[in-house]
Amino acid sequence: MAKKDPDIPSTPSVQVIERMFTLIDVLASREEAMPLKEIAEAAQLHPSTAHRILNDLTSGRFVDRPQPGVYRLGMRLLELGNLVKGRLNVREAAIAPMRELHKLIQQPVNLSVRQGDEIVYVERAYSERSGMQVVRAIGGRAPLHLTSVGKLFLAADDPQRIRAYAARTGLQGHTKNSITTLDTLERELTRVRQYGQANDNEELELGVRCMAAGIYDDQRKLLAGLSISAPSGRLEDSWLPKLLETAKEISIALGYRP
Repeated sequence: MAKKDPDIPSTPSVQVIERMFTLIDVLASREEAMPLKEIAEAAQLHPSTAHRILNDLTSGRFVDRPQPGVYRLGMRLLELGNLVKGRLNVREAAIAPMRELHKLIQQPVNLSVRQGDEIVYVERAYSERSGMQVVRAIGGRAPLHLTSVGKLFLAADDPQRIRAYAARTGLQGHTKNSITTLDTLERELTRVRQYGQANDNEELELGVRCMAAGIYDDQRKLLAGLSISAPSGRLEDSWLPKLLETAKEISIALGYRP
């Protein structure tokens, strides 16, 4: 008689795992603890089957039982979630989607984060064919109010923080298009919040325009900005949907849920 390969799981074991994940999904769908009967009905399982699997999950702290017959998700899932979150890296999550976007539009794609009153360029997808005379080097910095990504971060601040930023920096300009007054900046940030994206109209550098979309984590916190840079006459509005889609793809990889 041929021996069974120990590495190949039996069908019942696979079925138990599937049911376990179903039960976890059911518990995740409700904020409050659920009674066994409701859990079993939602999972389409016999109560005795659901009870047995839930007890096993409780032993591993994946499920809590605050009172007899009532269950909720356990702290072990939070611990594992925090472990995964801590290992996520926005640059690692972004680099492949950035390269795909660059292949599509043939213009530089930049990834930037906020440090104090500036943005810092942490990654880019770029080729000589883009025709850009100036490309921001990784590690380069720029004022928040003069860049598309910087405006995303300012738009996420409350009015008091925005006024404090304006007072600290004096809203110094780099070109004739730069925003240099608080009123103008506040109107611009209102548009950013309304449309969920930001633009740089030759405000940092004459001849260069940018559009940017935000990258968010599982708490909907703005982590970084993804931007497209192009010569002022070549930036196309048709790129915006793809930019937003790419930023959303990266956000989802970091735990964001729309």
